[in-house]
Amino acid sequence: MMEEFKRTRRLRENAMIRGLVRETRMSPDSLIWPVFVREGSGIYEEIPSLPGQFHYSPDKLAYAGEAALKAGVKSLLLFGIPEKKDACGSGAYAENGVVQEGLRALKSRFPELYLITDVCMCEYTDHGHCGILSGEHLDNDRTLDYLARICLSHAEAGCDMVAPSDMMDGRIAAIRQALNANGYTYLPILSYAVKYASAFYGPFRDAAGSAPSFGDRRGYQMDMHNAREALVEAAADTAEGADLLMVKPALAYLDIIQRVSERFDLPVAAYSVSGEYAMIKAAAAAGLIDEYRVMCESAVSVYRAGARMLITYYAKELAEAMRRGDIG
Repeated sequence: MMEEFKRTRRLRENAMIRGLVRETRMSPDSLIWPVFVREGSGIYEEIPSLPGQFHYSPDKLAYAGEAALKAGVKSLLLFGIPEKKDACGSGAYAENGVVQEGLRALKSRFPELYLITDVCMCEYTDHGHCGILSGEHLDNDRTLDYLARICLSHAEAGCDMVAPSDMMDGRIAAIRQALNANGYTYLPILSYAVKYASAFYGPFRDAAGSAPSFGDRRGYQMDMHNAREALVEAAADTAEGADLLMVKPALAYLDIIQRVSERFDLPVAAYSVSGEYAMIKAAAAAGLIDEYRVMCESAVSVYRAGARMLITYYAKELAEAMRRGDIG
């Protein structure tokens, strides 16, 4: 008698057994919601390029804090948009800068929130590049001192974690040294270790006003053709003192998330960037896809690839989907 074939469908028969044998587990605790803080007052305005996302002035950030906690999201990633910009991005490290004021506003009202700050200069420089220029060349080593200064100002304002996104060589070591020397040995660094030069950043650059005024960022962000280089970048940041590693963007780089998560023992985060979010929103608005299901499926793919944290504009909606048991 011929042996019975393997009946793998037994473990897919109903929702209970599917939940019981699920390989990829997700939690709202692993979600991080990016929030845009704009200098000024009374600002609570939807961002046209990112439907459902808003610009908040520091005095209106309570709206974001309340929405996050109501949804079960406990971690925010803050991006600052200053009123004035200059060649050295001085608003990024000003004591009363927009992120610094935002941190104080949120910490005083919502001490239970975990606040991560993006550390870069592109939103603050009048040329839109991520550091200090020498002519039209970005000066890597001069930029390190400024990045360390920004991190210190964020630490002094009460952040829980800093996340440098500039892709300068040596930045993690410079930041770690500065933090340690000033008593912030406990403050973790989430390194944008593997950040590709990507067309998926378009809506963010519109929302943050951070497009470069000349050239592009391919000289310091990674080439999309390279995978082994991602491991070199992650290894360097690990050796310099990073506590967590990030891969950005997410969906077009799932293979990179997998490689980094398998090679390194540090927790790996992935950033589902503005273009990914905007594409889903646009396709849903055109009636082409089921937004909810595509949102869920996309998020699961990132965790399945090996990410332990997901930075996403869908953080609140994904937390609800996890509570409902549709993912998680």
